[in-house]
Amino acid sequence: MIRIAITGAAGRMGRRIAALAIEGEQFDIVSAMECAAHGDLGSDVGELAGAGAFGVNLTEQLAEMPDVLIDFSLPEGTMHWLGVCREHTVPMVIGTTGLTDSQLAEIADTASRIGIVHAPNMSVGINLLLKLAAEVAAALGDDYDIEIAEMHHRFKKDAPSGTAIALARSICEATGRDYGETVVLGRAGRCPRKPREIGMHALRAGDTVGEHAVSFGNLGETITLAHSAHTRDTFARGALRAAQWLVGRGAGLYDMQDVLGLKQPPVHETSRP
Repeated sequence: MIRIAITGAAGRMGRRIAALAIEGEQFDIVSAMECAAHGDLGSDVGELAGAGAFGVNLTEQLAEMPDVLIDFSLPEGTMHWLGVCREHTVPMVIGTTGLTDSQLAEIADTASRIGIVHAPNMSVGINLLLKLAAEVAAALGDDYDIEIAEMHHRFKKDAPSGTAIALARSICEATGRDYGETVVLGRAGRCPRKPREIGMHALRAGDTVGEHAVSFGNLGETITLAHSAHTRDTFARGALRAAQWLVGRGAGLYDMQDVLGLKQPPVHETSRP
């Protein structure tokens, strides 16, 4: 069995990861952590997850060293556990969003020493959407306007979502756009659309788990690629799949495209005599 540690274990995602890990036969939760002064510290992780008593209590620090650590916390928590994993050479799966450029750079630097899977969204469907959106944008060209819309629950702390940003970055990379110069967050007042602009819009309502749509439109038609997550189990299963894939791999910064085998292998020219 794969020994896992879960940070943010009392949160919405942490509880579902714990529940699915307990229900399955491939994982053993050896540590479950939360921030200092959290109201659930000391509680049984299985009971918190609705899976019954498990025998591992919520703590501030690692109770036992895992084969891989799964982090769905806040950015400051992610940076703390990144340092712990670097010190003890523990691979890490990171699903935290809202990270700054400097924090992302620190993750990339740490990946030279340990294996890290970092993805703003662990869903299989979303990661296929990332690939398809880039391919469609490249095929349609500049005659088609691009708009990205996302909706999440009222409690989500960051906007736009990490997945929406990933979609925009994927499209920018495929079409030679600069993300900082191209993406426009919402619109107000007199702001006519500029060529090659990518509009991005964040909605927050109720208990929406996660919805993302990318629309491509010209003066004759509109094409929309969309994904709806029905439960957080979609992301939890993806995180566990990433953890299983990461164990035994070398240092490096990976994403769910790597985990799912969606990346195209590099094309090498045939050598000639």
